[in-house]
Amino acid sequence: MTYVVTEACIRCKYMDCVEVCPVDCFYEGENMLVINPNECIDCGVCEPECPAEAILPDTENGLEKWLELNTNFSAQWPNVTRKADQTPADADEHKGEEGKFDKYFSADAGKGD
Repeated sequence: MTYVVTEACIRCKYMDCVEVCPVDCFYEGENMLVINPNECIDCGVCEPECPAEAILPDTENGLEKWLELNTNFSAQWPNVTRKADQTPADADEHKGEEGKFDKYFSADAGKGD
């Protein structure tokens, strides 16, 4: 099992999860984070820290797309190990919004550490 970041992170990117991760397995895109499933130790400490409830265990149904996305983009985006002032100003407005992947997803890398 591993944890994956889902659509709920897009345009929110609060980064609270990054602070608690003991193995630094988060990677930063322009407008979301992903987890490298090969580095995740399945501890689960990140899941309750996410204000957008975007982190879920990959054992939940329907997360195959997100496991693949996390795997692919964690190999392309820079590692991020600490929370920075990169949370979008309008993050709270997008929290809970449906259809964010089709509307907003960007394959562009974030800044990382």
